[in-house]
Amino acid sequence: MATILGIESTCDETSASICIDGVIHSNIIANQTVHEKYGGVVPELASRAHQQNIIPTVDQSIINAKIHKNDIDAVAFSRGPGLLGSLLVGTSFAKAFALAKDIPLIEINHMQAHILAHFIEDPKPTFPFLCLTVSGGHTQIVKVNDYFSMQLLGQTLDDAAGEAFDKTAKILDLPYPGGPLIDHYAKTGDKNKYSFPEPKIPDLDFSFSGLKTSILYFIQRNVKDNPLFIQNNLPDICASIQSRIVSILLNKLEKAAHLTGINNIAIAGGVSANSGLRTSLENLGAENAWNIFIPKFEYCTDNAAMVSIAGYYKYLDKDFITQDITPLTRWALD
Repeated sequence: MATILGIESTCDETSASICIDGVIHSNIIANQTVHEKYGGVVPELASRAHQQNIIPTVDQSIINAKIHKNDIDAVAFSRGPGLLGSLLVGTSFAKAFALAKDIPLIEINHMQAHILAHFIEDPKPTFPFLCLTVSGGHTQIVKVNDYFSMQLLGQTLDDAAGEAFDKTAKILDLPYPGGPLIDHYAKTGDKNKYSFPEPKIPDLDFSFSGLKTSILYFIQRNVKDNPLFIQNNLPDICASIQSRIVSILLNKLEKAAHLTGINNIAIAGGVSANSGLRTSLENLGAENAWNIFIPKFEYCTDNAAMVSIAGYYKYLDKDFITQDITPLTRWALD
């Protein structure tokens, strides 16, 4: 029996999870509301909040799993990529806990963990599969050959899809985090009301900076003519913008599927919680006879369950690290 404590602290969620023999028994997430009034994550405030949250979060995860801290066989933690201050809190706690209990320490790549969230519950994808990983900081198409053998096929050349959602929300004067609000308003809007350009980026890479600029100019132009333009047309604006972001993502994913001949297709990361993306992927999958894998909402955003399940597979391989490691703000997925 292998009992793994997972720690996640890459950005502004402090999370702890207990995985026992590949089954998640707890997944506690402490969110940080302090960033809302600033319109985005403030790194210094995030690290301070992690320091306040880490011990009670881990304690609650152990209680919910109905185990004792002495039952834990290894500690898995997100070493990166992420914010340095936030990573330092999770890394320091994981190292200290492992040292005190004399148990193995397991480093986890945060982006690999998002992909491995698909192995928390059934149905699980079979190898190889393609995964579109989309979040506030990353947009990638990954060929997953095995649990920790992954090949990056394409990525954003500038801004990530999640950032495009959040910056658009800011342009529309929506509170942070704005991505879920765009999704909310888009549900009642006409996605064909307004047209936005699709960047012509070669191969399987992405770009969202040009789209953000076109959205900004579109809003400025229309608000100049009608100061109530946003207020009167918000659902249609959100639906049209979301539709374009989703089409950019899925057009590249479809191209990757055709190039590789792989029909097992998954999505992961915070933006995979977007209802427009989930629905569009299911429809595209039906058209192409793909096997589609979409994680539960609780495993889309940053969470420790994905870290502990990744740690479980590394534990089976005895893939441990020493106490002299430090966090990595940048860490290539492959």
